[in-house]
Amino acid sequence: MMTQPLSILTVPAFDDNYLWLAHNGQHAIVIDPGDAEAIVQALAQHNLQLSTILLTHHHPDHIGGVPALVEKFKVPVYGPSNDGITGIDHALNDGDVVSIAELDMQLEVIAVPGHTLGHIAYYVAKQAWLFCGDTLFAGGCGRLFEGTPAQMLNSLDRLAALPDDTAVYCAHEYTLSNLRFAQEVEPANQALASRIQSEQAKREQNTPTIPSQIGLEKQTNPFLRIREAAVQARLVAAGKIFADQDDASNFAALREWKNTYR
Repeated sequence: MMTQPLSILTVPAFDDNYLWLAHNGQHAIVIDPGDAEAIVQALAQHNLQLSTILLTHHHPDHIGGVPALVEKFKVPVYGPSNDGITGIDHALNDGDVVSIAELDMQLEVIAVPGHTLGHIAYYVAKQAWLFCGDTLFAGGCGRLFEGTPAQMLNSLDRLAALPDDTAVYCAHEYTLSNLRFAQEVEPANQALASRIQSEQAKREQNTPTIPSQIGLEKQTNPFLRIREAAVQARLVAAGKIFADQDDASNFAALREWKNTYR
C-alpha cells in the first residue's frame, strides 16, 4: 500500500475533547486517547494500523483509553517521566525526540508544567504541528491544578516562541468561551473581534475551531498577551492587580479572573 503525506484526524470524545490521530494513510499514532472506543472506530473507518500512543499528562480524559488500546494493538506508550502515569514504556523529558519510523516523523518534547507538574507537549517541526494537551488552548490556557503561575507563564512563553504558522492541536473545544473572556480583557482588540466572528461561524456549522495557530494566539489570547499594556491596564481597572506588578503576579490574577468568569 502506498503511503500518503502525513495528516491528522480529529476524533471527538466525551463532551468537548479532541483526540488526535496522525497518520500516513496506513500507520497512525494517537495523542491522548482518553476514549479507546472512539479511537478503535476511527482506525477501522480509515483502515489505519495503530503504531504508537503518546501522552501529555495524567488526567483521565487523556489516558483513560490507554489500557484497552495497548491490550488490543500491543503498541508502545510514550509519556512524561514525572507526571504519575503508570504503564509508560518510554518516559520522556524536556528536549527528548520521539522518532516514529512508520511515519518518518520526529516529535520534539517540550516540558510545559503548570496544568500538571509533569505536563509535556510534542512539536513536529517538519509539519509545524504542536500537540499541547491542556497547556495552551485556542484563546486560553489550562487551569493551574498543580503548577505555579510562573511555571505556566514560562511554559506558554516557550510555546509562543514557536513559528507563527505552527498549528496548535489542543485537546478541548473551549474556544468560544475563552474568546468571550478574552474580549472582556481586551475589548478594543480588532483581531480578536474578527476571530470571534470566524470561530462562531465554525461552531454554527459544527466545525471544530481546532487547530489554531501560534501567530493567531499571540494576537488574540490574553494569556500570551499578559505583557501588553492594554491587558495590564484592564486588569488594573478591573481591580485585579495593582500597577507595576511582576509578570507572574499579573498572569496569576488573569488566570484567577478566568476561573470565576461566567
